[in-house]
Amino acid sequence: MTVTTPSPPARSPRRSRGPRRRAVVLRSEQGITTAEYAVGTAAGAGLAGLLYKLLTGGFGDKMLKTLFDHVLGLLGIG
Repeated sequence: MTVTTPSPPARSPRRSRGPRRRAVVLRSEQGITTAEYAVGTAAGAGLAGLLYKLLTGGFGDKMLKTLFDHVLGLLGIG
C-alpha cells in the first residue's frame, strides 16, 4: 500500500511585509546626495594621487624594500 503525504502549499516568490513607505525628501535637500558623492569622489581621487606620488618617489621604494625585507626575515628566508 502506498502512502502519500500532502505537499506544503506553494509560496509566492515575494512576501509582503506591510505597506511600503517612501522617504520624504524636502525640496531644499534634493541635491545633497549628489553633493556627497562628489565630495567623496574628489577625496578619493586626492588620496589616490597622494599615494601615487609617495610610492613612486624615493620614499616609496625605501618603504617597500624595508617591508619586503621584514616579511622575508619573519619567514626565515631573507
